[in-house]
Amino acid sequence: MIDKINIRVYACAVKDKKVLTLFEEYAGEPLMKFPGGGLEFGEGVLECLHREFDEELNVKVDIVEHFYTQEDFLVSRFRENEQLLTIYYIVNIVNQEDFLILDPCIEKTEWIDIDRADNPFSLPVDKIVFDKLKEKYL
Repeated sequence: MIDKINIRVYACAVKDKKVLTLFEEYAGEPLMKFPGGGLEFGEGVLECLHREFDEELNVKVDIVEHFYTQEDFLVSRFRENEQLLTIYYIVNIVNQEDFLILDPCIEKTEWIDIDRADNPFSLPVDKIVFDKLKEKYL
């Protein structure tokens, strides 16, 4: 039975037709995902995005625009009692020279080509967002 909602806020940092991705292990499963994370109580979605970039990657971002909000009902892959709602923004990293992985869960980061033939994401909404990035930037 679904008895919780988890609001997630993510960013597509795009540079030279590449998008920033994070590689981490979650619940024993390797994941490639966009930077961002869970909304905390008392926090707005834009505040969440700024906090996540500061805590995880030691950088500030300019939020360019809202990009996509998940439209379909989705149960968490990791908690079957939890509904997910994901929101994505396009951002620019302000101080790229300060970029440093601070979160020990993040194994590495990578700028992946948006014009690649495959869709490398495994999370369902990330897959949609990557396809939408192709439409926007190619």
